[in-house]
Amino acid sequence: MSKYHILIVEDDEDIQQLVSFNLIKAGFHVSCVNNGEDGLRLLEKEKIDAVLLDLMLPGKNGLEICRQIRASEAFSSMPVIMLTAKREEAEIIAGLEHGADDYITKPFSPKVLVARVKAALRRTEKSSTSDLESEKSISVKGLQIFPGRHEIFVDDQKIALTITEFAIIALLANRPGWAFSRQQIIDAVRGYDYMVTPRMIDVQVFNLRKKMGAAGKNIETVRGIGYRLKD
Repeated sequence: MSKYHILIVEDDEDIQQLVSFNLIKAGFHVSCVNNGEDGLRLLEKEKIDAVLLDLMLPGKNGLEICRQIRASEAFSSMPVIMLTAKREEAEIIAGLEHGADDYITKPFSPKVLVARVKAALRRTEKSSTSDLESEKSISVKGLQIFPGRHEIFVDDQKIALTITEFAIIALLANRPGWAFSRQQIIDAVRGYDYMVTPRMIDVQVFNLRKKMGAAGKNIETVRGIGYRLKD
């Protein structure tokens, strides 16, 4: 994991030092900033592989910074993990709605934090290498999906998705007409050890539908089960 460069956006110096110490110990290269504006500037200047983003920041808060990160196609699939002292589901969902891939609530175990960062990077790596040699694509319902390139086109128009959103539509498109439960979606795209509620999958699907425009209507809700892509 030493090749990965992690950006920590955190204004609490004690937490910043704790996080950076444990990531450096785990073999990562780490950069730290105290506010979101400096974080955005660093993203433009250096190659960053993942961002740990505090929710409560001076100036623009973490939600706004996350939204700005996701507004750039260059960073649309880069892992963004929220650090938050707020444990309420509504706050966590707000982070996911603004494009966060994961969240870690304070106080946290340094071992858990490192494990979650590694898991997010593995998902990115898997997405970028899957079917790379064959450039196999999936075509269904006006969608063309290239798993190896992490690209999706809706009626020939490319749209930017987060890692999780891309994984969900690729899963559904691989078996059109098949109903996947929310738990099956969690297990397939995030892993069996990922602690997330079905409500948070609903948020990801809502965001996915919105980005897909009219084609988003092809993602059907199966009452009492989960979701499917129309056959």
